[in-house]
Formats: sequence, C-alpha cells, structure tokens
Amino acid sequence: MAQDRVAIITGAGQGIGAGVARSFAAAGYKVSLMSPSERSTKLAQELGGIGRQGSALDTSDLEELVQDTRKAYGRIDAVVNNIGHGGGAAPSVTTSTVFDPGTFPDPLAFRDDDWHRALDMYVLNVVRIARLVTPLMVAQGGGAFVNISSLNATEPRPGYAQMSVLRAALHGFTKLFADKYAAQNVRMNNVMPGYCENVAMAESALRSIPMARTARFEEIGSVCVFLASDASSYMTGQNILVDGGINRAVR
Repeated sequence: MAQDRVAIITGAGQGIGAGVARSFAAAGYKVSLMSPSERSTKLAQELGGIGRQGSALDTSDLEELVQDTRKAYGRIDAVVNNIGHGGGAAPSVTTSTVFDPGTFPDPLAFRDDDWHRALDMYVLNVVRIARLVTPLMVAQGGGAFVNISSLNATEPRPGYAQMSVLRAALHGFTKLFADKYAAQNVRMNNVMPGYCENVAMAESALRSIPMARTARFEEIGSVCVFLASDASSYMTGQNILVDGGINRAVR
C-alpha cells in the first residue's frame, strides 16, 4: 500500500488556511493543522487529521508542530505557510481595487518596530519552519513548501503597505531557497491570492475584478495542492497569481 502523503498547514483555523486544509484532505493527504485559536483542532478532527493551538511566529510552537506530525505520520510531504487576519474580520473593500495613490499611507510614517513585526509575520515564519522541515524532506527524497503570499506583493494597495513590501521579500527568499534545494527535490513556491470570499466587496470593487467575483477558498486550496503534488514537480521558485485577473502588470 502506498504511504499516505502528509501536509502541515499553519493559520488553518479559518479563511484561506481552513480552505487549504479541506482541499488537502479531499486530495487524500493526512493533515496537521495549527492556528492561534482552537478552530484548527476542531477542523483537524473533522478532517481526520491532527491539530494544535499555537502561533507560526513562535519557534517552540513550530518545533512542537513538526514533532507532533512526525510522531503521528512519520513523514512530512508538504508545508503550507499561511498567516491570516487572526481573530478579526478580513478587511472590506468599499471602492475600486484599482491603484489610487491618493489613498496610500505615508510609508515613512511606519516605525521601525512595525517593520520588524511585519518581517516576522511575512518572512521569518517561513524561514523558521523551513529550517525544521527541510532536512526531513531531503532525507525522505523530496517535499514541497507552498507560501500564501498576496497579489499586493507586486502591486501595493491601500491598507496593505507593509505586507506588500515584506511579501516581496518573501518572494526573494523563496527564489534563494529554490535555487539551493532544487537538486534535492525540495521545492518552494508562492501562491498570490486575490480577494477571497471572506472579504466584503462593494459592487464598484467587484466590477474592477475581471472575473467580477471574489475567489472561493477551494480555488486557492486547489492551487496549493497542485504545487505540492507531483503534477508540479518541475516548478520551484515561482510566484503564482490567483487573483481573477486584477493585476495588470505583465512580468
């Protein structure tokens, strides 16, 4: 019998993270979930996996997550790094999603500790779990990291200034990691979701999305499953937009 594939998903209590967890379970993966709330443990029970309450910003929580997963399943094939909005609601979009510099915050107004906090949230959480899991993936012959980034990494929008800058830094780390570990069959890619179903969108904002709707969580999850699977075995170091066509730049 083929050995079950195993996926760790952080920030899995709600929103995109929960949708990704459901997608992996539907694809036959055993899932190991973590979030700051108890929602991840409840979802893990529903999906037949394991869950724990903890923060992706805490190295000791990450260590225990990896240890629990290895103890339960003996391997780790995929890690999906997701940082959500915590216990709060996702931001609403009440006007257009199109670039409007008049609504941007002053980037010089952010304090140094704001930038350091954003670095922890959007870059170092990925670095820390990669340190823990990469040697295991190398030893077992391969594996894949999928990082939840944002469409705002390439085109900053109001309300996402620091996230936009640090997500771009994440993309740089991803390419550096991919170059180093590709020969060992350990891959890392980024998914850049657009506005999802948990974001309240005004009609004017929806009209600025070519597909005229928000993304369903399962649509983000299915791309993550693809990037973790053998179907994407020759893809690494890439940034994949799943945004309904909002971003106009040709790159």
